Amino acid sequence: MSASQNSMNPTSQNTPINLQNYPVPLSPPLNPLSKEMELARAMSASSKSSLFALSKSDVIYQDQWLIAVNKPQGVYCESVLNSVPQVLDCLVESSELSGGTVPRPELHLANRLDRDTSGHGRSKFGAFRVYAVSDVGRSLPGGSTVKDMETSFEVLSINGQGSFKEPSEFNNDKDILVVEEKAVIDADAKKDEILVRAFPRSGRTHQIRLHCQYLGIPIRGDVKYEGVCEWKGRTYDSHELHAESLSLEHPVTGQPLMFRAPLPLWVTQMV
Repeated sequence: MSASQNSMNPTSQNTPINLQNYPVPLSPPLNPLSKEMELARAMSASSKSSLFALSKSDVIYQDQWLIAVNKPQGVYCESVLNSVPQVLDCLVESSELSGGTVPRPELHLANRLDRDTSGHGRSKFGAFRVYAVSDVGRSLPGGSTVKDMETSFEVLSINGQGSFKEPSEFNNDKDILVVEEKAVIDADAKKDEILVRAFPRSGRTHQIRLHCQYLGIPIRGDVKYEGVCEWKGRTYDSHELHAESLSLEHPVTGQPLMFRAPLPLWVTQMV
């Protein structure tokens, strides 16, 4: 699937903006009710994040240059980063044979996830939008431009019918779904529960959430992008999106790496 996005960045100038000169987003404007819900979630996450501490069991991979951890849902990435030195101290103490001290390294976030996404941030401008492929490169109010983003999807189950399988690779063009028109959501139609695995080919903010909205399968609990907050008698206070795996080439050794995070309970309940 190929589309594009950018933030609704307000201009800092006082001169009027002629919106007719700018591309029109394909996705709908932000639901006003979602602003209140997102604010409540942010306040809850701030309180939760202030008390957050990693444990040794959260560490997926560690060497002298990198550490990969399993981030819980509802915690900001910055809070995870701030708690890394403490868990490193515990790892050093459990493995050291001598009494020498090890200086703490300077740490930086190499990969950011949304607040409510579990697995391995925050949006600077809030809601993002989807634009047509033909609008890629065009200017937006405030001086930003429409950027390309592309995601491939694999359907794992529909209404509990299916079988969970290990991630596969999309290696050729026939695996790419190019969506030409926005999906039309029928409010009276039967609602299906669909479990999909997403393979983002680019790294835009809220990319998977935006593409799911565009396909007509918004993520459960993602009120910012038309996801339901109530489902089968349960109210969801966060969206159900999980970073299952991350592949990269080690920036120092060049060795290919794949990190796998444990699946949350809601995934196993859907297959």
